[in-house]
Amino acid sequence: MRAHSAVILYFMGGNMKKKISVLFAVILGLTAALTGCGKEKKEEGQLVPVTLNEVAHSVFYAPQYVAIEEGYFVKEGIKLELVTGFGADKVMAAILSGDADIGFMGSEASIYAYQQGAQDTVVNFAQLTQRAGNFLVARKEMPDFKWSDLKGADVLGGRKGGMPEMVFEYILKQNGINPDKDLNINRSIDFGSTAAAFLGGQGDFSVEFEPSATALEQEDAGYVVASCGVDSGYVPYTAYSAKSSFMQENPQIVQGFVNALQKGMNYVNTHTPEEIAQIIKPQFPENDLKTIETIVKRYQEQDTWKENLIFEKKSFELLEDILEDAGELEKRVPYDKLVNTEFAEKATEK
Repeated sequence: MRAHSAVILYFMGGNMKKKISVLFAVILGLTAALTGCGKEKKEEGQLVPVTLNEVAHSVFYAPQYVAIEEGYFVKEGIKLELVTGFGADKVMAAILSGDADIGFMGSEASIYAYQQGAQDTVVNFAQLTQRAGNFLVARKEMPDFKWSDLKGADVLGGRKGGMPEMVFEYILKQNGINPDKDLNINRSIDFGSTAAAFLGGQGDFSVEFEPSATALEQEDAGYVVASCGVDSGYVPYTAYSAKSSFMQENPQIVQGFVNALQKGMNYVNTHTPEEIAQIIKPQFPENDLKTIETIVKRYQEQDTWKENLIFEKKSFELLEDILEDAGELEKRVPYDKLVNTEFAEKATEK
């Protein structure tokens, strides 16, 4: 039985860590009315419904869309319902309330939830991307851009406490720039709305995902001057997670889900941007094929996608370093409390 989806409506902006904290008070009031139940075992030939809530709908997540379009989930016995949450806080809310079986978001949300005392821990079981997927967009072409050019500028950075904003600040600090003193970062706008705000005249620069970055370029409204993925180095940017109880009650479903993702990962790592764009085009009807191809090429060139889905310890520790650096980590969390590599390891053996 699912909790009422209205719970999620609260999570429309602001500091993600605070939002997750408030969520627990709401969830505790609901859990008494809920009965724990695993997914029904599928009969032979019957697909099991699984709801996946993704943080955003972007070409950045191409392996997932390849898996959907090529029928890899269906071959694993899964009928996947894809929902876009538009923010890690809202994805986490959907998992905790029971409106989603699996979440796809920055793993910082699972750390925040753990720190708030979640009894049914949300555990990361597969890492998809190993680079930041956002780009710095300027209002004019800057072929010789340096990060020091941001001093004194107004920048749309995304919501405080989310991976886009924290990685951006991490890059600034790596380049000797104080995020609070050397420039003005607008942290009040959800990353899904920054492109519209930039198009409307806000900010000198904006931190954008694809396809928004390319769309701004095509409209001559902005120019990509730097890749956060390249300049931040390898970062565990997005991963799949679920409640411990769901994983314990449905190990075959989780394994099938990861197997399908691994097939999608294998595809993007062995095919051209043209071939990948053709496959995932139905996921992005608003974009023409050439635009999708350009974006895929951009992500391939910066080594965005891992060869496997194993969330390694050094990656988790780097994530905690970034959170600590951003002042968002109250206490470091042991790797084995929030990461399970069993399913990803088995998927690589197939």
